[in-house]
Amino acid sequence: MATLPRKKISTVWQYFDAADDNKVVCRLCKQKLAYNHSTGAMRNHIHSRHLDVDLQGEDGETGLSGHGGGPRQTSMRAFVPTRRCDAHRTAKITQLICEMTACDMLPLSFVEGKGFDKLMHYIEPEYTVPTRKTITSRLEINHRKMKEEMQRAFEGAEHVAITSDGWTSITTESYMTITCHYVDEGHLRCCVLQTCALEERHTAENLAAHLRSAICTWGLDNKVVACVHDNATNMVLANEALLAWESVPCFAHTLQLAINDGLKANVMGRLIGACTRLVSHFHHSTVATVALKKKQLQLRDPGDKSPPHKLIQSCKTRWNSVLDMFQRLHSERWAITAVLSDRTVTKLTDARTLELTDDNWHTIESMLPVLDSLKTATTALSGETYVSVSLVYPITMSLLNRHLNSAGDLSKVVVDFKKTVAASLERRMCPKNLERAGCVALLASALDPRHKHLSFLSVEMQQAVREKLADQYHILQLPAHVQEEDEEASASADKDCDGPEEEDNTASTSWAESIQHQTKRKKSSLLDFFGDGYGEQAKDHDELERYWLEACIPADEEDPLVWWCEKEQSFPKLSHLAHRYLCVPATSVPAERVFSAAGLIVNRLRSRLTPEHVDMLIALNKNSSFH
Repeated sequence: MATLPRKKISTVWQYFDAADDNKVVCRLCKQKLAYNHSTGAMRNHIHSRHLDVDLQGEDGETGLSGHGGGPRQTSMRAFVPTRRCDAHRTAKITQLICEMTACDMLPLSFVEGKGFDKLMHYIEPEYTVPTRKTITSRLEINHRKMKEEMQRAFEGAEHVAITSDGWTSITTESYMTITCHYVDEGHLRCCVLQTCALEERHTAENLAAHLRSAICTWGLDNKVVACVHDNATNMVLANEALLAWESVPCFAHTLQLAINDGLKANVMGRLIGACTRLVSHFHHSTVATVALKKKQLQLRDPGDKSPPHKLIQSCKTRWNSVLDMFQRLHSERWAITAVLSDRTVTKLTDARTLELTDDNWHTIESMLPVLDSLKTATTALSGETYVSVSLVYPITMSLLNRHLNSAGDLSKVVVDFKKTVAASLERRMCPKNLERAGCVALLASALDPRHKHLSFLSVEMQQAVREKLADQYHILQLPAHVQEEDEEASASADKDCDGPEEEDNTASTSWAESIQHQTKRKKSSLLDFFGDGYGEQAKDHDELERYWLEACIPADEEDPLVWWCEKEQSFPKLSHLAHRYLCVPATSVPAERVFSAAGLIVNRLRSRLTPEHVDMLIALNKNSSFH
């Protein structure tokens, strides 16, 4: 036994017991230490291995640090063995660091930072922080595993749709991102296929070669239904040259072109220019910015504790930034006016140039609901996890018939803007001919149980779309096992079929009233189209005809993909056709959303990232559900 002192004055003895051969044993970790009539080694052990234990070394003190001069209570951890950082825990921590790097888009070199090393030493003293090279290798392994999981998921997908768009990094390197969309168990899935560097000229032939290579690499041959892209000529020609899928222009780009036509009008152009100069003045003048904050605080409600809002500058490439600028100017009008009228802050010559007239302020206020409806339409069609392509024409016709209708007590500027945008949108979108119109979007609307009545189209276009869908239905060849299920489903099909739905349904609650307004004006009867006595003989017709008599579903209560999943036994062929077209997104926004992540990944601090690692980091960040 170790020779112990007669009086254990030091607090370190609260954590050690005597052992044989002049040694002591730590109660916390069971480690043996030599005891030579000194507590120095014991105290050093506590300080280095047990950081939560505070040893003051004063007479009468015991346990952890506390308040006051009296005895302190011993922590429960003093009687619990310390957790060891074994190989399993070390591997788990390293994996979580890799996931954090991809999820938060951190630079790979952050693991070599002194601050991170200090943090990990405090949290897990026995853990050795890996080097940048180790983290890169682990991320490459995670990327390979993720790609294998994605390929297994694609094997079960019968149809997929892709979106593509190009972007340029801060290092002036060109990239093209391709995303994939498919239906899985009644839900729409979205993932990033790849982000490849474009070193050659962006000709239609080179872009087509990159698209073809990506599809072959992922084993998606004969599965791609459509490619959604912007309206750039080279991208349009690249998709048309492949002839392997439908070329679908991005609705968001089309709508932006139409809105830009209205914003470029003389009066609107001058108003936007005046607002831009006004916002720039406050952005470049420190004195004006400080004065604006003071006026905002003086004019706000006493109970409002939120920080003052800054003015928003518009951007030429994003039309919705004009709406943001107008909204902020309108909400801060009186604070802005007060600053411009204060001669201690704004010179008279500057005020005459910057001040907006009452007509300008009235136009801004009148334009807000118009621009807000256009933004709502863009947002509704830019989703990735719900069906959007079937909403293109219902929303387009709602915009033309209601939101861009110039009837009412409006200013001349607003009327001219509405007429210009409506004319441009009608020229670009109105389906006068099925081949010239967005055939995929129209067929998707017909296969969407919310909009299959097609009441937003003329009677002639309704007939053309249904005939086109019938052609697609009759030429569809199902796999053998599906054909067997088709025969069983046909034998047990429902005999009772409801008539056409009389009430319109839309993509979201906010659009329900809009579509319903124009549905009442353009309703055509399916029974008239198919002839008298159709309802009585519905049980003798095929599933396509039974589908037309099926009741529409409420737009804000049920997902069309869930509806088709439940009706797969009743409509086996049509359900496959629905998955083919409803998986197509309405816009190429999913590919464009990658740009924001890429801007954080490829920055000035990481300008030497290889294209392979750029692709790896973007894929790991965007496809988190696969790893």
